[in-house]
Amino acid sequence: MTYQITALPGDGIGPEILSGTLQILEKLSKKYHIDYNLETYDFGGAAIDNYGDPLPTSTLEACEKSDAILLGAIGGPKWNDHPKRPEAGLLALRKNLELYANLRPTKVVEGATRFSPLKEERVAGTDFVIVRELTGGLYFGEPKKLEENQAIDSLTYTKDEIERIAHAAFQLAENRNNKLASVDKENVLASSKLWRQTINKVSENYPNVEVEHLLVDACSMHLITRPTQFDVIVTENLFGDILSDEASVIPGSLGLSPSVSYGQKGTKLYEPIHGSAPDIAGKNIANPTGMVLSLAMCFRETFNQNEAADELENIVYQLIKDGITTPDLGGKASTEDIFNQILQQL
Repeated sequence: MTYQITALPGDGIGPEILSGTLQILEKLSKKYHIDYNLETYDFGGAAIDNYGDPLPTSTLEACEKSDAILLGAIGGPKWNDHPKRPEAGLLALRKNLELYANLRPTKVVEGATRFSPLKEERVAGTDFVIVRELTGGLYFGEPKKLEENQAIDSLTYTKDEIERIAHAAFQLAENRNNKLASVDKENVLASSKLWRQTINKVSENYPNVEVEHLLVDACSMHLITRPTQFDVIVTENLFGDILSDEASVIPGSLGLSPSVSYGQKGTKLYEPIHGSAPDIAGKNIANPTGMVLSLAMCFRETFNQNEAADELENIVYQLIKDGITTPDLGGKASTEDIFNQILQQL
């Protein structure tokens, strides 16, 4: 089988972290005999510059035909005043591909606890996944408008939308440790009341999974005070966005966190959760780990190559343990140094 892959370098540090990752893709694919066809397209701010739109028709059509999309990063102050900002392209891509589930793992590997801003004994053994609903809630709800003296955003969810993300989370929990924390704001929001009711109903199909309900403010506190208590966390769009960014600093840097987004159409989108970091773009100091670990997820989720994914992850984690890191983790390695180390060990 030949896989169709679309590369979206994007903006800021996106092209830097993606170019080396594509070299790793080439080398690791040869080693494990994986055939693929790769095409690169403009997306985000780069697409605005060249096409006037963050998601040109050619880019969307390529993504719709792909098995996997590798996305660097998008955005930057350059496009703040543009009628359609780069982030609008990402929202449109998620909506068109129906990428309703976003998985963001957070892991503190043995020997790397010293990089966390929290006490080492508090974070040792942290290993959980946030399952974020990605196509509903405040980011997509209607009506939505901005006026001079008033703004409206609508937080809407249907039972069907909640059910499908719930099944994704429960199935993941079954393949891990049968433990699920559902996060909402049920004491205030009607949408969260429906969320909790639906989670409880879906849980009847997964009797072996232990379910805990947490209000989002309590969860944000527990992520810092007791991160090892979590295994799988499922929550709505806005809460998932905020909580996963909070969780990303537990291992020591936003640059370490990968993600995958998927839906029922089959295409999966792999990207680090960080932004485009325009302040360090072109300086060869960006941390490519989140992008590389996203590629490892691609090997596991799209290529069904667990052995290749494990090999790549082990190399990355060993570099972190050995202190071969970029400046965001206190190291002296450049972006290129990290890629060269990985390629040599492969």
